[in-house]
Amino acid sequence: MTMTLSELTARTGLDVLDHLERQVTIPVVDGLQAQGDLIVVPYAYVEHSMDDHADARWQDVPAAGIELLRSAAGGNPHTLVADPGTCRWTTDVRDTVRLALGMLETSAVAYLIHPEHGGTGIAPGRYVVRRQRERATDRTAWFGNRMIAD
Repeated sequence: MTMTLSELTARTGLDVLDHLERQVTIPVVDGLQAQGDLIVVPYAYVEHSMDDHADARWQDVPAAGIELLRSAAGGNPHTLVADPGTCRWTTDVRDTVRLALGMLETSAVAYLIHPEHGGTGIAPGRYVVRRQRERATDRTAWFGNRMIAD
């Protein structure tokens, strides 16, 4: 089933900025996908840097969604949304590279929505949601890298 940005915003009550084409079909990806300062990574790609533990606290993603990250200076949120009972989320992760915000498992398509970037579809599976970083060209960043600010 395909979904347009218009359908996603109507279903979730979350809005996007006017410059985005609302009739566009939201792509569903089962690989790496970035949205501003976040990157969604299939778990298999990063499991070597993850230290899972059996007592992780998972929560179902509610119909209203879960805000994963608010952009720099308190700006626009990245929100994970899914049909009830199909997706769960935890921030109870240990990531040796210290970029993970959390992990999601979904049995149906889940969506990441952001007012400036629109929506992206996440295919069923297990994923780690990380902050993105970039190589710094100045001396203000730790070890030559800095977090991408959206």
